Amino acid sequence: MKIVTWNINGVKARLGNLLTWLKASDPDIVCLQEIKSVDDQFPRAEIEALGYHVETHGQKGFNGVAILSKIRFDEVNRGLPGDDGDEQARFIEGVFSTDQGVLRVVSLYLPNGNPIDTEKFSYKLSWMTRLEKWAEQRLLLEEPLLLCGDYNVIPEPIDARNPEAWLDDALFQPESRQAFRRLLNLGFTEAIRAVTDAPDTYTFWDYQAGAWQKNNGIRIDFLLLSPEAANRFASASIEKHVRAWEKPSDHVPVAAELGFEAA
Repeated sequence: MKIVTWNINGVKARLGNLLTWLKASDPDIVCLQEIKSVDDQFPRAEIEALGYHVETHGQKGFNGVAILSKIRFDEVNRGLPGDDGDEQARFIEGVFSTDQGVLRVVSLYLPNGNPIDTEKFSYKLSWMTRLEKWAEQRLLLEEPLLLCGDYNVIPEPIDARNPEAWLDDALFQPESRQAFRRLLNLGFTEAIRAVTDAPDTYTFWDYQAGAWQKNNGIRIDFLLLSPEAANRFASASIEKHVRAWEKPSDHVPVAAELGFEAA
């Protein structure tokens, strides 16, 4: 089973690229972030025509997450628990039946947090604390779980071409990196680093200053696997070529192959 995360940066603006990629890459489950669409305006018909079930947690103009799946959803949960006043659409969980039992897949879009001297940074850190608490409870189920998404965190200096350029950015603050490490330390395996420790391994290139052409990238998109999911982990890859397409997202798909089949 191929499970992919991709910050699409506007599903309507990138629909052609998304459909082309779905046909070529043929993923089983896709976690999209930054769909920038309310639920009833998401272009589901075109995606469903390719054999996918579609579930969204949308928001007008920005944020928004979705899961596309060739497997039927058994259950869908929208919104990260822990703050009833949080109206930002950043979290959706899909539950599926496989030959190994239940599989849980989350598409998440972690807050950016900039500027760091504003409430946006405290919101980022509190969101990460809520995610950690939620994940801790889900792990008690001892089921395969994947947390897939744009984490807006650069975990280590090796994950940026020019780490010194990010020293004042929320993505590279010690608090952000420590929160990400605490999440990993619950027992998750980070898919890409499980297969390579190579430098210049990135998932995002800014539109400005020729970042793509200079390979001035960062790695902020991750698939985190619970121990039960990691037991079925086969491989991971970054589909970097998509960044060179016309009208691309500034992020590219990140994929993991796992030994599950639909029930």
